[in-house]
Amino acid sequence: MRILPQDHAALDLVGRGAAVLIDRAVAWSNVNSGSDNPDGLNDMLALLEAEAGRLPAEVARIPTQGFSTVADDGTVSPQARADALKITARPDAPIQVVLTGHYDTVYPADSAFQTVVNRPDGALNGPGIADMKGGISVMLGALAAFETHPARDGVGWTVLLSPDEEIGSPASAPLLAELGARGHVGMTYEPALADGTLAGARKGSGNFHLIVSGKAAHAGRAFHEGANAVAGAAIVAASLHALNGRREGVTVNVARISGGGALNVVADNAVVRFNVRVPDARAAAWITDAIAEIVASPPFDGLTLDLHGGMTRAPKPMDASQTALFEAVRETGALLGQTIAWSPSGGVCEGNNLHAAGLPNIDTLGVRGGLIHSPEEFAWPDSFVERARLSTLMLCKIASGEIDALKLKSLRLNPPPSGEGDREAVEGANPGHGSSRQAPSVAARHLPQRGRIP
Repeated sequence: MRILPQDHAALDLVGRGAAVLIDRAVAWSNVNSGSDNPDGLNDMLALLEAEAGRLPAEVARIPTQGFSTVADDGTVSPQARADALKITARPDAPIQVVLTGHYDTVYPADSAFQTVVNRPDGALNGPGIADMKGGISVMLGALAAFETHPARDGVGWTVLLSPDEEIGSPASAPLLAELGARGHVGMTYEPALADGTLAGARKGSGNFHLIVSGKAAHAGRAFHEGANAVAGAAIVAASLHALNGRREGVTVNVARISGGGALNVVADNAVVRFNVRVPDARAAAWITDAIAEIVASPPFDGLTLDLHGGMTRAPKPMDASQTALFEAVRETGALLGQTIAWSPSGGVCEGNNLHAAGLPNIDTLGVRGGLIHSPEEFAWPDSFVERARLSTLMLCKIASGEIDALKLKSLRLNPPPSGEGDREAVEGANPGHGSSRQAPSVAARHLPQRGRIP
């Protein structure tokens, strides 16, 4: 691959918009849009809708599905979520690119962390500046530049900005699945590590909420007439924790036990909340069966167990399509003087959903940053243009066919037999990649992880 004159024009446009990329991300990050802050989410949605209106595309709010939540007292309640924002250009083009991001953050409305400041070392420190309002700004900047490219008509694209990624995408999951099924390549804008390393293989994840119901009684006069739900929850939690170490790569994190009340009352309710991470589909089946076995029988008489939740994101392995796409991104980055490497991650994101729906995708195309989900969250200002240029050139190369989107989709849906090397997949997805040049192994392209990949 090489940068063509028409590519240079689009890339130059990105460079001239550096201030816009940063300034709007800072403004967005100063709007609290925590996952459970409906007013803030609606405010943020309005800002994104206005900004998306600058693109030559159709902009629409898309309702998300309702879902149920489990309160600390075991009450199950329906919950609505803010709309997603869908931006669409050329939906009938032969190549379809799906770009996703989320506008919710992990910071609640009453968080002390509300505004962006400049660190002494030049980094931007603020809520969502990396995860992922900076990424959304990069995405929109790349699309605006690509829309000036003469080959744009051969590529259609759809953006989905969702309000619930930080809580597992329960409301937007069907929208992600629909887009993933009909797209050819996916681009998601979670932050990269501070050094630019991307997430490669990702584990799968599941969130569970176990309601333990017992029988209340006076702790002194009638203790044996009661059934202590908190004690039962503790026993079950210990059994769940004991699953750790029994299968490689599988972890069970008992995150919270709530319930009970006054000290002189036998507790009649409790909720155990836990998360699981799995490396592959077989491990997901194993942990699901193991959990089912534990909750099938209460630990003692008088209790009932009611399990809610399940596997929310499937594993995203480094399969043939992912290997080929990462190599294409590595070559694209090299044209820009950017060294692209990747590392496996135990974290999950919308990229898991898209891959499960059949879409090869890169899911850490956002800004370089780190310490996300904490008051130290930061992003490097120079990475905004850098990462927007990478996405812009990727879109240009998809339009030219130098990144073969149809081949990548075929590799995802019809993977080669196990045991075949990465080389054929890489060369098939990159027609300009000469057969005499050996593709480096996946292991050779991994760098040690020096921070948290989401």
